[in-house]
Amino acid sequence: MTYFLENAWLPDPAPAGTWQITLTNLSDEPLSDFKLSLTSITRIMPEHQITGATFHKRAANFHEFAPEDAAPLASGDSWSFSVEGLNRSPFHRNDAAKTAWITTSDGTHHDVVVGDLTHAGMTPVLPQPRLPEGRLTLPFALLPWPNEIDAEPGEAPVLLHAAGASTADLRLMISVDALHGRLFPQARRLFQLSTVPGSRALRFATDESLPAEGYRLDFGDAVTLTAAGEAGRRYGLIALAQMLHGAFSDPDYKFPATGHITDAPRYDWRGCHLDVSRHFWQIDDVARVVDILAWQKLNIFHWHLTDDEGWRAEIKALPQLTDAGATRGAELSEMLPQLGDGPEPKRQYYTQGEMRDIVAHAASLGIEVMPEIETPGHAICVLAAMPELKDPDEEPDSYYSVQGFFNNALNPAMPAVYEMLEKVFDEIVEIFPSRYIHIGGDEVAPNAWLGSPRARELMEQEDLDGTFELQSWFMHKIKAMLDARGKVMVGWNEIAHGGGVPPEDTIVMAWENPAVGIELARDGYGVVMTPGQAYYLDMVQSDDWLDNGAGWAGSVSPEQSYTFEAEGDFPEDLRDRMRGIQACIWCEHYTTKAWFNDLVFPRLGAMAEAAWTHKDHKDWQRFARQVRLHPSL
Repeated sequence: MTYFLENAWLPDPAPAGTWQITLTNLSDEPLSDFKLSLTSITRIMPEHQITGATFHKRAANFHEFAPEDAAPLASGDSWSFSVEGLNRSPFHRNDAAKTAWITTSDGTHHDVVVGDLTHAGMTPVLPQPRLPEGRLTLPFALLPWPNEIDAEPGEAPVLLHAAGASTADLRLMISVDALHGRLFPQARRLFQLSTVPGSRALRFATDESLPAEGYRLDFGDAVTLTAAGEAGRRYGLIALAQMLHGAFSDPDYKFPATGHITDAPRYDWRGCHLDVSRHFWQIDDVARVVDILAWQKLNIFHWHLTDDEGWRAEIKALPQLTDAGATRGAELSEMLPQLGDGPEPKRQYYTQGEMRDIVAHAASLGIEVMPEIETPGHAICVLAAMPELKDPDEEPDSYYSVQGFFNNALNPAMPAVYEMLEKVFDEIVEIFPSRYIHIGGDEVAPNAWLGSPRARELMEQEDLDGTFELQSWFMHKIKAMLDARGKVMVGWNEIAHGGGVPPEDTIVMAWENPAVGIELARDGYGVVMTPGQAYYLDMVQSDDWLDNGAGWAGSVSPEQSYTFEAEGDFPEDLRDRMRGIQACIWCEHYTTKAWFNDLVFPRLGAMAEAAWTHKDHKDWQRFARQVRLHPSL
């Protein structure tokens, strides 16, 4: 450790307080003629005051400073400066510098160790336990909990062996056994094709009157799994695998000796989103996320492949998207490091082969992979890779997004934008057979494009009033592209702004708050509920300063995620438009796997049970006891 950076926040002056930054030279040599760069989700606004430093530049979460004094920083000495004019007050200890480095006059970068943000004048309190000890209602390890169970516990068999099963059933059984083995590599096998001493027979039956994803398990001298088709059989096998795993892992859990389980999901759409733009996850990590979703009986994997911070999907017709748009580094003026990045350039994206592998892997587990291509906003990476998409006469820095990126939306008045998107969608639909394509549509700045002469001319020609009517006009064109390719358009709730798009074959994700979902349903849209106040898994889990996570939606404890009822105040006549629920894993704060696990679990399991289990069968204390058996990344 050669250099150390400390952050402190003072509440005064209102409204956002003061950020104090101190760099200490712990090397043996004086430090001179240098700049300090850092990435921070607390940002400096255009109107600001800095004391003790010169401010060189900011690009969203990237900041660069230098000392006012040219004198060397001697070994053991510190340089401190303060900043007023922040985008908001920080919420928690991780809301300031995440990474930092020094750049000396010869261009060499030196890493800086970063401390937590401290709250001046407040004694921090350690976060409380997130789960109670919990209690079992029945000694069976099942998550999500089934909607009907009447069974007596007994000792678990050594394993279950197939009896009179078809080849397709055998493949499915071994697939679920392999899933269990990947999630719990140290655990014993659960299923086998032939009998062994101590095993119990597993028989398969078909009943087409059962729901497509439903199943029935009957227990006795043998176990019989009845389902209408493959989806129900898979979920029945996962239920058996969970109960066996629990019985082999914890003596408090048993396996049914007699009785039955009859089960089917509450909602058709049981999804989870993963942001791989803000923090890139290796393909093996993505595959493990898919495995975890399957284990918890989720059926939609929403893969957020593009955002301002990086374009992660190989498009062979447009290699520049992954040449320039997937690379960030301190020397790249259009793609500077963002949250958690260091100075060295990193080019990170998925090849088409890798994406196809994830699609096939997910399909083998009954999961549909829905890609997201963000448009028109969150597009800095596209504009960095393809500057010809910009209006050359647009006023620079004429608007900025809520994340602090200037002029980051694709311009609806530029014909080349549509040519680019046609090429992107042509390749995306070949990789992803999903019925759905998510097109983003969120967080376009309310004054976007108003500094673009070409956009203003288009607005006049089409009699459009303001940014959101122009966005709606743009979205109609995007929907036509997807309609032509036989795909259902999915977007965040802002795609309904400015007049929206036709609700037929359109699904909208209500993320800002639950009331938005009801309004969208009234407008005729199919709605997936994913409010930040319950299902955004990057939200901090308590109000304690030392907890991790984002804070814009308030703290969201595991109990809040579990007990939240997405139907809420939905009128009865609108409930058929609520397609289901989804968790979202946004990765601004997820700089390590440890942070991922700290924030995602156990809340992902809480949402999974809310998606499957009817309200009357949910039990927070039972969930708290059971969820500890479930895997993490």
